[in-house]
Amino acid sequence: MQTLYSIENNDSSISSAEAVNILKKNLDQASQLFTYLVYFITEVARYAEKDAHHKAGKHLPTQADLSVNTRISGNTLIWQALENASFKKAVSQYKLESITDVEMVKKIYLTLAASDEYKEYIALPGRDKKTEKKIVDFLFNTLMLPDENFTADIEEKFTNWDDDADMMVTLMGAFLSKPVAFNFAEMVGTEKATFANDLLVAALEKREHCLELIKPKLKNWDADRIAALDMLLMQMGICELLYFETIPPKVTINEYIDLAKDYSTPQSGHFVNGILDNIHKELLAEGKIHKKSYKNSTL
Repeated sequence: MQTLYSIENNDSSISSAEAVNILKKNLDQASQLFTYLVYFITEVARYAEKDAHHKAGKHLPTQADLSVNTRISGNTLIWQALENASFKKAVSQYKLESITDVEMVKKIYLTLAASDEYKEYIALPGRDKKTEKKIVDFLFNTLMLPDENFTADIEEKFTNWDDDADMMVTLMGAFLSKPVAFNFAEMVGTEKATFANDLLVAALEKREHCLELIKPKLKNWDADRIAALDMLLMQMGICELLYFETIPPKVTINEYIDLAKDYSTPQSGHFVNGILDNIHKELLAEGKIHKKSYKNSTL
């Protein structure tokens, strides 16, 4: 969706191969951003040991200085990330150490250490997957993301943050559930990447046919005044209805309703739903939904 929107607003004359390269670049940027977020979390956790070492090294350390709890630095999810070969390779490849703000790491750690959630965490007698995950989730979703200084720093480092922030939250949830199996080299996965490429190319190559189906349904709406993103979403939806045999039509329509609600105007969900549902019924009645490959289609 983001790649198509970018193409429509910049250079709609590019070839399908060029569009696929743009998509790959966007996915690579998302991969770098996500790896950085995980790396930042590990740095915050490991800062506990630096904090303990610094306080214990004072000229006249207090009892509190000598008893800093470093439990978070041994968090099992953190170490599963640090020992993940694909993560280590990605951190090195993107040179994340060189762009990480140490003072920001320190600030987030101190906020974590002062929280009731962390005090509850360090008071636990043992470690289990649920509590290890809970504290890392708290660190990411409650301390990092709402921190305006942190997000400003992210926006400065990664121009794709605004577009990919929601995706990062979803990916983090997947990572925290299975950190060992997570592949930082192929976060999207071969099957999903192939689907994304095919959908992108279909939407570009079948654009005129999709518009021929959409425009008669607009009635009193001026096609040029409809939100550009709504038009793109409907084109993508029609391509899924016609050319992607494994996706049930109901799933397709619901997905594009959600995308319209999340990324377009307040009325877009209802609008996209009405148009796609109308087109689906018409195509079904005419026997045109055969779920064929767009490459072999004459439509």
